[in-house]
Amino acid sequence: MSFDLFDAEEKVLEQSDSLRGRLTDAPEEVRKGVDLLIEAFGRSVREQRRLVKVSDRLQAQLSSLNHELARRRAEAEQALSDLKAAQESLVQAEKLASLGALVGGVAHEINTPVGIALSCASHLADSTAQMRRLYEADDIGADEFDRYMATVTDGSDLILSNCRRAAALIGSFKQVAVDRTSAERRRFDLGATLNETMASLGPNLRQAGHEVTIECPSGLVMDSHPGALSQVLGNFVMNSLVHAFEPDQPGRITIRVDQPQPDQVRIVYADSGKGIPAQNRGRIFDPFFTTRRGSGGTGLGLHIVYNLVTGPLAGTIVLESSTLGTAFVLTLPVSVP
Repeated sequence: MSFDLFDAEEKVLEQSDSLRGRLTDAPEEVRKGVDLLIEAFGRSVREQRRLVKVSDRLQAQLSSLNHELARRRAEAEQALSDLKAAQESLVQAEKLASLGALVGGVAHEINTPVGIALSCASHLADSTAQMRRLYEADDIGADEFDRYMATVTDGSDLILSNCRRAAALIGSFKQVAVDRTSAERRRFDLGATLNETMASLGPNLRQAGHEVTIECPSGLVMDSHPGALSQVLGNFVMNSLVHAFEPDQPGRITIRVDQPQPDQVRIVYADSGKGIPAQNRGRIFDPFFTTRRGSGGTGLGLHIVYNLVTGPLAGTIVLESSTLGTAFVLTLPVSVP
């Protein structure tokens, strides 16, 4: 269409030249006016040609840019998809690593009562074999019998108490592990769940001499996801051990529970560590943000906490930090909607 238009305008210019030739007898002012009009029209045609060329060039560049933008967008969407997949994989790995640390700690804790029970059983077996030899030789005196009965009594008490301790640890670990690996919703006693979770984390805390205090009203029952809550507490504890406390410096961890509303539970987890610097407080829940990148930190612990609290637990989490320690305030519904 543009070439047809310019052809028509060229014909107009030719006709203008013909007209100029026929105006030889016209007054000079008329001829000058016509010349000015023809010159202006010619400049307009040339400017239109130039603008058309510029427009064609810009359209070609715009088309190229659109193709490049589409390609970059496709690459960005693919990169985002890959990043989300990698993040989900890392989150799952972090959860499994947390459960692995729990398994290792509980195994170490169970080893002590089982070892004591085994030593006592071995000592009882030796004492019983000695007593059998005396019996078969018909050489049992009152003193030997009294010593044997004392050994049996003490050994039985030690075996029984340590087996009960191991059974309690195994029971706590079993419930915590089942809750963590299944996203099951159920009714549970909040105080019992807090105690079971902290008991499973006990080895990690006692190694450095940290003190744990739990303040929870008795009989407080929730209808929620105990596995998610256990995972949150586990990540809080590991975060305190890694970031809050200096090596070989005993600290204090406090968990306080109250009910601001009948249908709400508020859990305050606080440690007496060195707190979180002000410049980092706005980023602690961001994925992959960590101040221990070179020391094994992944930056996913508190990101997982935030997702669990705002997701399955349907609550909110607020950070309160100072130079005297760090506190996380969780507000959760008693019954998940």
